[in-house]
Amino acid sequence: MGLALLGCVGALKELRCLLGLYFGILLLLFAMQITLGILISTQRTRLERRVKDIVMETIQRYHAHPEESAAEESWDYVQFQLRCCGWNSPRDWFSVPSLSSNDSEVHRVPCSCYNSSASNDSAIFEKLSFPQFSRLGPLARPRHSTDLCLVPANSDIYSEGCARSLQKWLHNNLISIVGICLGVGLLELSFMTLSIFLCRNLDQVYDRLARYL
Repeated sequence: MGLALLGCVGALKELRCLLGLYFGILLLLFAMQITLGILISTQRTRLERRVKDIVMETIQRYHAHPEESAAEESWDYVQFQLRCCGWNSPRDWFSVPSLSSNDSEVHRVPCSCYNSSASNDSAIFEKLSFPQFSRLGPLARPRHSTDLCLVPANSDIYSEGCARSLQKWLHNNLISIVGICLGVGLLELSFMTLSIFLCRNLDQVYDRLARYL
């Protein structure tokens, strides 16, 4: 909004300094986007490894500090939306200290792994304490509590890891993502061209005014 306001004021008031600043910021953003795209395409393996490390660290520290649960809630939201559990598989949750039980043979996973479509029992979602789920409908009403919401790993949970689900989502939406990126890039190029064209026309206008004066 600030950048758009800068361009509008520069065009309406015919101020070359604002138009030049508008062009420079747009050029910088465009160069950053191209650089980011190149880095993502060339460093994809390293990026995937880094994302995996962050997710696994989030899983291992799940609910270790209830007052700092933003990352955990975000990951619960990802699992709920993508219908997946863990990064590679639900087994990623089995070694989490906060989810371990006295009975070593019973493994538990967060309620966001619960597959409600595989069971008629939707009462489990009444126990969810994730604020992000409040906008997903009546089956995801949050409770105002800091208690853990867990389900047994041998119950109806998603068996697929989120890494595979995320790859499927990116594959299915690749055309849309590329189209949006190209559209934004073309808009930026067109705005930069218009700002330069306006700056050049301002020179001609000022020359004509100088002749009359």
